[in-house]
Amino acid sequence: MSQIEQQAVTENAVDPAEQTAPAEQTAPAEQTAPIEPAASGSTQVQEADLLEVEEARQGPGGGQIDILLDSPMSVSVCLGNARPAVRELLEMGPGSVLRLDRQVGEPIDLYLRGIRFATGHLVVVDDHLGVRINEILATGQDSQGADGG
Repeated sequence: MSQIEQQAVTENAVDPAEQTAPAEQTAPAEQTAPIEPAASGSTQVQEADLLEVEEARQGPGGGQIDILLDSPMSVSVCLGNARPAVRELLEMGPGSVLRLDRQVGEPIDLYLRGIRFATGHLVVVDDHLGVRINEILATGQDSQGADGG
């Protein structure tokens, strides 16, 4: 350890008799004092003046979650899965049919960021496909990822 590092450790050492429990160590933000430099020519460092968590929540702009509520999220819909051999995939061409593991009318899965969050049924809305939501899954109810398990 260099002489400068030893001096910094010695200056910042706390006497065990002066230590307090963690709950008692919170000091008001106004009582910040600069820390003396360890050696001449060093940059002076000061402690950060941070607000308490309760104070930050009470300030203006605390309801900024509205920005997130209007943010678009991608939802994936899984109609089913298939596990063909590579040979079968290479033999496919226009008009080939890939058979899925789901029956007609069986619920399909909806995923948000790879997490299954709902089930539903495939519907037609005008000229588009859609999903009618049957059930929103409770948190932790289903841990299957988008790959089906």
